[in-house]
Amino acid sequence: MIQHERNGIIYFEFESLAGDGRIQHAIFARHGGVSQPPHDSLNLSVSVPDEKTAVYANRARAFGLFGRQNDTVVHAHLVHGNAVARVTQANNGTWLEHFDGLITNEPGCALTMNFADCTPIMLYDPVQQAIGLGHAGWKGAVVDLPGAMVHAMQQQFGSNPAELRAGIGPCISWENYEVDEPLVSEVKAAFADWATLLKKPEGNGRYHFDLAEANRRNLARAGMQHIELSGLCTAARTDLFFSHRAERGKTGRFGSIFVLGG
Repeated sequence: MIQHERNGIIYFEFESLAGDGRIQHAIFARHGGVSQPPHDSLNLSVSVPDEKTAVYANRARAFGLFGRQNDTVVHAHLVHGNAVARVTQANNGTWLEHFDGLITNEPGCALTMNFADCTPIMLYDPVQQAIGLGHAGWKGAVVDLPGAMVHAMQQQFGSNPAELRAGIGPCISWENYEVDEPLVSEVKAAFADWATLLKKPEGNGRYHFDLAEANRRNLARAGMQHIELSGLCTAARTDLFFSHRAERGKTGRFGSIFVLGG
């Protein structure tokens, strides 16, 4: 990923999506906002006990880098499922209920979601000019939210999975993601090759789950060929990102934005 800083705000772009003037995208780090500890400082979520005035000030700062505000982006109320919604600018400033994937082919439409260990998924169709933004933690990986996004773009926009480009954003790495039931049984049921996703570090008898790789495999199973992984672990890099696991639940959420050019 490519790191940028503007107006004190650090954000990242996928190399495979950068440089295409028809889209704008960013995954924001945790710096440059006004929230107080433990949500310091660029918390973009109202689902944590942060001051709402601070959250909206943070959104103005982050989204403002891309000419947007809270009411000119489309939000989602995330539930760790595999439902995908097609949206337009008519949905600006609203929260789509019970969706973990948003897709659009309307020029000028902007999508946003927040994270703190779960995986940001960005999809871009350079042929049909469409984008998708998704949220996939372990439950999203098990129910194949990434694959559901690819299939939705096929059905709605005529996308060819082989032509899509994907970015798998910062999430918790397998080294820092010790897991137990029911995750273990559900991963075994969902992935035939589960033995390479559930790993036991040397000297540790407990399973660790490779979330980023599970989501990559979901995209590959859906027919995708161009997939970029961030290589960034949220739990290891709390200097850059919020991590629910590493910070024991007392933390904020880092945000993202994906804009289809008008």
